[in-house]
Amino acid sequence: MPHHTPLIGTIVAGLVVAFLMGAIAHRLKLSPLVGYLVAGIMIGPFTPGFVADASLANELAEIGVILLMFGVGLHFSMKDLLSVKHIAIPGALVQIAVATGLGMGLAHLMGWPLMGGIVFGLALSVASTVVLLRALQGADLVETRRGRIAVGWLIVEDLVMVLALVLLPALAAVINDADSGAGAGALIAPLVGTLLKVAGFVALMLVVGRRVIPWALHWVVHTGSRELFRLAVLAIALGVAFGAAYAFDVSFALGAFFAGMILGETPLSRRATEETLPLRDAFAVLFFVSVGMLFNPAVLVQQPLPLLATVAIIIIGKSIAAYAIVRLFGKPGDTAMTIAVSLAQIGEFSFILATLGTGLGVLPADARDLILAGAIVSIFLNPILFSLAVRGRKQEEVDAEAARVAAALPPMGHVVLVGYGRVGKLIATRLTQRAVPFVVIEGDGEKAEEAQAAGLSVVRGNALEDRHLIAAGVKEARHLLIAVPEGFEGGAIHEHAFRLNPQLAVIARAHSDAEVDYLEKLGVPHVVMGERELARRMLSLCGVG
Repeated sequence: MPHHTPLIGTIVAGLVVAFLMGAIAHRLKLSPLVGYLVAGIMIGPFTPGFVADASLANELAEIGVILLMFGVGLHFSMKDLLSVKHIAIPGALVQIAVATGLGMGLAHLMGWPLMGGIVFGLALSVASTVVLLRALQGADLVETRRGRIAVGWLIVEDLVMVLALVLLPALAAVINDADSGAGAGALIAPLVGTLLKVAGFVALMLVVGRRVIPWALHWVVHTGSRELFRLAVLAIALGVAFGAAYAFDVSFALGAFFAGMILGETPLSRRATEETLPLRDAFAVLFFVSVGMLFNPAVLVQQPLPLLATVAIIIIGKSIAAYAIVRLFGKPGDTAMTIAVSLAQIGEFSFILATLGTGLGVLPADARDLILAGAIVSIFLNPILFSLAVRGRKQEEVDAEAARVAAALPPMGHVVLVGYGRVGKLIATRLTQRAVPFVVIEGDGEKAEEAQAAGLSVVRGNALEDRHLIAAGVKEARHLLIAVPEGFEGGAIHEHAFRLNPQLAVIARAHSDAEVDYLEKLGVPHVVMGERELARRMLSLCGVG
């Protein structure tokens, strides 16, 4: 049996090179997406060295698209959209129209056909979910009003792109029929047929899927098998996507999106997200690598002016349109600037549209290369632009949060609790019962809201950042309780906190002997390992302790 096959070689090369390039991008404080795309370029046919099998990479990328769209559906929140619908819906639609118009103008100058210009413009109009959320999370803006507007805006963009992915094959068929001189009936039939199939699939999912999928998952949960639950979630994502394509002739993307959206409405959505995240991330990486393999770096030399125009549409054209729209709705300048820079990049949907457009023959290869190059440049520049746009305002918000928390605490000797998960909630309940003053640091929006609803003092953010520790009053605190489940992350939090307050008594949580050793070597005074404490308690109850 040969040790090397094209499939194994493609997967290994894609993941290994993506890891190396992603690590370098992370080190340079760039989005890992840049690294994954560069990895694809390195193992693609347009650069020297090892060349991965492009056809196999594309098939692996299809799985990546399914899982990406499943993740989009899982995170789709009608509540988030409705809370900002008055600005997000019209704003996103107008911004898409402006960006698409600018893209069509450039396409016209390049001599591309009308349909190619529309696809090119749409690809430039939609921002990357991954890049936008990472930027908002880094600035602690996800739960703010402007963060919710940006997320709602992105939800509208995603919905428009899902519709575009559904209709594009039918429109391509219409254009081909028009070129062959077919009659009006033959031109309209593919489009109407696609809409009817989509309507049938949506109706089936809303009527049947909304009942069957939650029932199936609840049954699996009651088996008590974590492995079976993980497999069930993946089977739903891939099975619904394949079934949608096979039975209704609609895209994998639409099937996966609806499967995720229906699953996202159930109480098990958080667990489903956590269980499938590693596999979704792995195949998403392969998707970005496969996109990079399609990119011909020669476009940087052969078409510098079109590339500059493409980047200008993404970063300047979209930003000006978004800023103007938000200001017209009466929102303050900092909100308008946050929305503008959040959307000044392109990503996943742009790649999916570009790949589909070239596959259908409606988008020139040069346009695809410009989209990929524009994505790399905009993702590279976006963190810099974002930090410049929100830096001053972010510090003001942190100072205001620190003042709010300080007003509710004694001048010295309170407790700082990091994490409001299962263990953190138990600690918070006991501290509250004993009237011990404390403040919670929590980065997860839902958990932070839950803590605030319980009447607790909460600092939203990552405890690895000094500003959040300072906002929680760690310099004046007596104890720091690190209740997050990752012991190695707890060690890093301890180092930050100890630097700010060397007299702080730290108690950290660990899950393994390796984590205990790591924390003790860092000088954490008290380390609690769950398994050891359980063993001690059980032994004491039987009189052996």
